[in-house]
Amino acid sequence: MSRPVVGIISNSHLINEEYLVQGAGAMNVSALSKVSGVLPIIIPAEPDLMTVAELMTTCDGFFFPGGRPNVHPEEYGEEETPAHGTFERKRDRITLPLIRACVAAGQPVMGVCLGFQEMNVAMGGSLFPEIRDLPGRDNHRMPPDGTLEEKFELRHEVTLTEGGPFHRVFGSHKVMTNTLHGQGIKEPGPRIVIDGHAPDGTPEAIYVADAPGFTMAVQWHPEWNAADDPVSRPLFEAFGEACRSWAAGGLRKAG
Repeated sequence: MSRPVVGIISNSHLINEEYLVQGAGAMNVSALSKVSGVLPIIIPAEPDLMTVAELMTTCDGFFFPGGRPNVHPEEYGEEETPAHGTFERKRDRITLPLIRACVAAGQPVMGVCLGFQEMNVAMGGSLFPEIRDLPGRDNHRMPPDGTLEEKFELRHEVTLTEGGPFHRVFGSHKVMTNTLHGQGIKEPGPRIVIDGHAPDGTPEAIYVADAPGFTMAVQWHPEWNAADDPVSRPLFEAFGEACRSWAAGGLRKAG
C-alpha cells in the first residue's frame, strides 16, 4: 500500500551568493518519512508556478517547517520595522492561502516554529517581532554557539490544557521541549486555540477550533530526535495517522 504524500513547504537559499535553490531540512524529511510514515516531497515556495488547488490535489497533507525568514507584518496589518527581521514574501503567498484552504477542507496540516506562526497569521492572528524584548519574557532564541545537540537540547517545560488535543496525544499535560524562535503569537486568530504555554506565558501549542481535520502546530522543533523523543514521536505519529485517513477518504482529528 502506497504511503500518503505530504508536501513540505520549502525555504529559499542562495548557494555561493548567486544560485537560488529551494530546500527543506533533512531532519524534517526524516521525521515525516520514518515517524509519520508518509512520503515527503518538497514544495517550492514559488506561488507563480503552482496553485493551491493543484497542491491540495497532489498531496494528502502539508507540513509547514521552521525557517529563517518571518511572516511579513503586512499580512497581519502592521508596518515593517527592523525588529521584524527578514522575510520570504513568496513563502507567505504559498503558505497562508494553503493553510486556510486546508483548514476549510479538513486536509491535515502541521506547523513547526515559523509554520506555527504562519498558522496563526493565516487564521487572522498577529505576531510579536521579538519575544525576548517583552517584559517578563525569556529569550527563546537558539543559543548562538555550541553543537547541534546543545542548540536543540530541551530547555523549558510546556504546560498543556488538561484533556485537550495535545494532552491526549502526549499522554501528559506537561512536556519538555527545545526552543529556537524569536517571534511569537501576539493576538491569536479568532479560531486559534492556544493549548500550551511556556513558563513565561509564551504560546507554544495551537490548533484551529472546529476544524474538520488535523491542525496542530507547535512553536518548538519536534523534528530533532523525532524517533526517540517521547514528545516528538507521538506528534509525528498522530499527523501520519491523519494523513493516512485523508488518503483513504476519511478525516481524523488529533486526539
